[in-house]
Amino acid sequence: MYYLGIDLGSSSVKVALVEANTGKSIGVIQEPEEEMSMYAPEKGWAEQKPEDWWNFVCKGIKKIKKNHNIPKKEIVGIGIAYQMHGLVLLDENGEPLRKSIIWCDSRAVEIGNKAYDEIGHEKCDVHLLNSPANFTASKLRWVKDNEKGTYEKVFKFMLPGDFIAYKLSNTMNTTISGLSEGIFWDFKQDTISNSVLEHHGFSQNLIPELVETFGNQGTVSKQGAAESELLEGTPIFYRAGDQPNNALALNVFHPGEVAATGGTSGVVYAVTDNLSVKESSRVNNFAHVNYERGHLKRIGKLLCINGAGIQYRWLLNNLAVSSYEEMNKLASKVEVGSDGVCVIPFGNGAERMLLNQEIGTRIVNLNLNRHSKAHICRATLEGIAFSFVYGIEIMKSDGINAKVIRAGNDNLFRSEIFANTIATLIQQEIEIYNTTGAVGAARACAIARDGYDIFSSYMKNDHVMTFMPFKDKMQYQEAYKNWKKELELIIN
Repeated sequence: MYYLGIDLGSSSVKVALVEANTGKSIGVIQEPEEEMSMYAPEKGWAEQKPEDWWNFVCKGIKKIKKNHNIPKKEIVGIGIAYQMHGLVLLDENGEPLRKSIIWCDSRAVEIGNKAYDEIGHEKCDVHLLNSPANFTASKLRWVKDNEKGTYEKVFKFMLPGDFIAYKLSNTMNTTISGLSEGIFWDFKQDTISNSVLEHHGFSQNLIPELVETFGNQGTVSKQGAAESELLEGTPIFYRAGDQPNNALALNVFHPGEVAATGGTSGVVYAVTDNLSVKESSRVNNFAHVNYERGHLKRIGKLLCINGAGIQYRWLLNNLAVSSYEEMNKLASKVEVGSDGVCVIPFGNGAERMLLNQEIGTRIVNLNLNRHSKAHICRATLEGIAFSFVYGIEIMKSDGINAKVIRAGNDNLFRSEIFANTIATLIQQEIEIYNTTGAVGAARACAIARDGYDIFSSYMKNDHVMTFMPFKDKMQYQEAYKNWKKELELIIN
């Protein structure tokens, strides 16, 4: 028997199959093989068609079943992970009313800022654990203000993962974790936020029924079965946004456990029971997957670094190199600190952890007579690593005391220079695991059926290596000090 995991990203959909008894990954496929389309009719906008997501989910399910010759009756549970903060609007017939306004769309920034001021900073911090910012609630308000005809037809709004679950089951529901990422959850009252609804003039009827993050969230309907080629009646056991799900995939559930991701953007996601909002302008706070209403207050503190892997990818595309492996080898020939060369890697838009400043990428202290592309490669890896350390320092000031840091084996953490730099500067081991978001979503079905112990047992064979901090950290500290000095000159 098998569990199926769906990971809906903004560039592709990944579908995974794992053995239900052992958690062993059978395979992961991606649809489409190239990137999904994104629509940007105005500067700063980003939209996708929910129908496209569903088509790629169905293609992915069919392909992975065929590739591994798995009959549909042997798939006994479905888990869903999805791109966070998106807005999907459905009419009373369950049809999308417009394209989804996705996570990286910035049209509602000022709406969120105004809500923060008018609801009140202290009230937002204490009750929402965030400023409303450019999240789902603000995007819904934008539609209300700018597309009145569309808004009047809205029966329910959804997050992207809710939409996939609806297409599978013909049931409209959502989770506390999902509502919290949209800034609809009042953590102090432990209920849907009346302050947000009243401020924007939203009816609570627009919110789908609440279901548990783990548990039977609905079963595959006749139509869902026909389109996906899954068995009618197959249960959906789990649903969460991509960053909480990545933490779950790395077995991060308890205070002091931290998940890190070094993909196109970088993420540090720490679990806490501390409701501190000292850094709410730079760190977001959401209900983690194991948050329990009235019982277990598990908060995921999320710090995002936009300029991470995209910086190294840009270098690959624009240097005379053929692969990341070649770049890593070049970088390894240069001493710690890159002979003074510093890369400030923030060229992927406004950085929330820098208070939404858009400072771009800078290469400083470059000597054209002495430095080569090897120095640029090393300085870039170090610069991205330093940005992670800078973010971890912010999280420490917000009450996070990291006891263990875990990362996947499919991103920047595969680089020894990158991982060793972070581990040494924070004096903390970094554990690397061979898992993905889609595999994590599939395995999460086991929590709904059998509890956390069996899920934790799945991780035993996933450990790849542990990066230990170097005892001699003076060179690293000096390099980080120089980098931070350059950053502060720019931002001040």
